Amino acid sequence: MSPDALRARLMQIAAQPLMPPVVYGEEIMGALENPPVPAAVLVPVILGPRPSILLTKRTAHLKKHAGQVSFPGGRIDKEDADPEAAALREAEEEVALNPAHVEVIGRMSDYVTGTGYRITPILGLLPPGLEYRPSPHEVEFVFELPISVVLDPDAPRRESRDVAGRSREFWVWPHAEHFIWGATAAILVHLAGKLRG
Repeated sequence: MSPDALRARLMQIAAQPLMPPVVYGEEIMGALENPPVPAAVLVPVILGPRPSILLTKRTAHLKKHAGQVSFPGGRIDKEDADPEAAALREAEEEVALNPAHVEVIGRMSDYVTGTGYRITPILGLLPPGLEYRPSPHEVEFVFELPISVVLDPDAPRRESRDVAGRSREFWVWPHAEHFIWGATAAILVHLAGKLRG
């Protein structure tokens, strides 16, 4: 898919009503004890000659989701005007992404995780060739997942493992060096379905 075709398709997706408005992770099992914590992530689409999605690998010493692959993002603070502001703030803090380089085009359906977060994914377009400086406290590595992989219907696979005595199934995306799973993988599956739509 060319950068122009990808931009046009993403603009169509962003203009559509959010259906469904909220996506619940399969691990929820309808049993959240407390209201989920509002959070936002930037889903950064790089519109280069070979379009890709920008992802980060979190540092191993973090208290939550240590070492996991994620989109730039985090909790929505009371100072944030909206989820877009939170996602841009977090991306700047985590990888030094200047908000002026991000063309925010819209939201995807909120995703509620089993760890108690309600994540609002914000679609953003980035030009190619930007330099990123990972925050040593939060981000170990920045890398890209090609859109060609996201568009491949055979790319994501289902895996399962026992967690606290219960079998959990989740999506995993192929990558030679990184294990892409959890909320990040689920949001990518949702985006892939919309792109292929």
